[in-house]
Parts: sequence; structure tokens; C-alpha cells
Amino acid sequence: MLSTSARLLRLASLLQSRRHWPGAALAEELGVDARTMRRDVDRLRELGYPVEASSGVGGGYALGRGADLPPLVLDDDEAVALAIALRAASASVGGIEATSLRLMGKLDQLMPTRLRRRATALHAVTLSLRSGLPLVDAGLLSSLATACRDCLAVKFGYRNHAGEASQRHVQPLRLANYGRRWYLIAWDTDRADWRSFRVDRLHGAPTLGAPFTPRPVPDYVAARLESGIAYAPFACRITLRLEGTVEALQAALPTWCGVLERDTDTHSLLRVGADSPEGVLAQVLMIGRDAELVEDAAMAPQLRAVLSRMTALFSGPVPTPLPG
Repeated sequence: MLSTSARLLRLASLLQSRRHWPGAALAEELGVDARTMRRDVDRLRELGYPVEASSGVGGGYALGRGADLPPLVLDDDEAVALAIALRAASASVGGIEATSLRLMGKLDQLMPTRLRRRATALHAVTLSLRSGLPLVDAGLLSSLATACRDCLAVKFGYRNHAGEASQRHVQPLRLANYGRRWYLIAWDTDRADWRSFRVDRLHGAPTLGAPFTPRPVPDYVAARLESGIAYAPFACRITLRLEGTVEALQAALPTWCGVLERDTDTHSLLRVGADSPEGVLAQVLMIGRDAELVEDAAMAPQLRAVLSRMTALFSGPVPTPLPG
């Protein structure tokens, strides 16, 4: 049998892992009788854990919400996952760097050496490359997430892809993460349609408004929003026809290459968008397979001009390799 202190740690961990535990199941997990388990629950309460008990059919124990945050008990995999997630989040969300460092410092101090090595391995061998993308403030994300969860209307200032400013009134639905970018998916009440908004283009603090009744989301919205993120905002766009079904191509192509649509039983359309002809060509080259241009042929002269420059760049004599 575990010692009392070890049993209390195990009990705290179990209560944090599930919303509700039947008393018999909890005692069985701890390897004690029901009376000992009840005494352990009382000891946890004395330590500040708000353990709630219910009787009758379906009764048992649950960890409630208290005035203070009780100590968390993490198993090995949970501790490592938390450390890795903190390091990753601090690179993509602004405003949490100092808090993340404090929390990672506490974890490093508490972790045994074997876990610390696992948790810091990714950070130790990762290069932080310049990305240029703005970090989204954690407070802004939290405010928008609250509006989505509680179905609260939101008003905010917004600058679109062309830099045009406007005031938007929306009923928020979800936040979507696409690489280091975050998007708010919402019903735009002024335009009476679904829209996606890049969160880093919001300016000023959003204003939370009155509650609303969430509307059903049509099946086409997901595909349209994907197009709005990866294709529609860009000045340079083309559409290609590729051999293969949408499902097969989705498994083979990077998600940022463009938006896939069904064309026939054997072919699919890929809509590619970028800020420049060079960007469009880079994405086409990354596809790595034959394709047919079927829309936006007006882009062809610009794309050919870029290809001519590349041909000239590599058509001269082979340069002498640099020493070393």
C-alpha cells in the first residue's frame, strides 16, 4: 500500500484527470477501502482542494472550483507536454513570454533530470528563424475566445488585406490557427454573411456586446472560409487542374499550397494565391507534379517574365565553388 503522502498525491492526480469519480472506483484505484479513501478526501480538503461529494445513484467525488488554484499534480507525459507547449506558444502568441518563462522555470526546478532532458530536448535543438509575421496578443485572443464561448457580439476596428479600415460588428463562432496566424470566424451582421478576420489586423480593443443565439453553420462555410484565408485575399491568383481526387491530393500537398476543389472523378482544381508572381510560382513548384492552367490566364505573361529571369540566372557558366 502507498504511504499516506503518496496516496494523497495520487488522489489529487486522479481527481484532476476526470470530472467525476464513483467512490468505489476511486478507492479501487488507490488500493484502499472506502473509509480510508474518505479520510484521504478530507485531508485533501484541508490542503485547499475543493473536493465535492455527492450521494445516491451516480454519486461520487469531483474536484470543484475554489477561490484559489490548488497545486496541480502532473504525470510524466503531462509535464513534458506542458513544457513543450509553453515553449511553442511563446513563439506564436505575444504577451505571454514573461509568464511562460516563469512557469517553465518552475517546471524545470521541479522536474527530475530524466524528464527535464525530455522536455528541453526540442528547445535545445530548435533554430528560431526570422518569420516577420506579427505575434497575436494573448489578451486579445482570450477576449475573442470568451466572446465565442459565451455567444457575445463583438465590435472592432479592422484593416483588410489592402489596408482599408472599417468597423465590424460580428457574432463570433470560432478561432482558427493557421501556422503563426490566428483567424476569427464569425457572422458579419452588417454584411449578413460569414466572414474570417485575421486577428493581427484588428486594431484597438474589441468591445463585447449583447448575447446572441448562435445560428446553424451551412456546410459550404468551411470551404469558403478556407478560400478566404488561403486564396481570395491575394492579388495574384491562378487555378490549376491536377490529376487525383481531393482526398488523395490533400494527403500529398502542403496545406499552404492552395485550396483544393473537386473537378471530376479523377481530377481536382487547386486555387493558388500569393502576394506576387514569384510567390505563385514558388507554390506551383512546391506541388511537384504536372498541372494545367485553367483560370486566370492573364497572370501567364507575368509568370513567364519571372521564369525568364530564372532562366537567365542559371544559363551562364557554372561558377567556381567557394573555398571551404
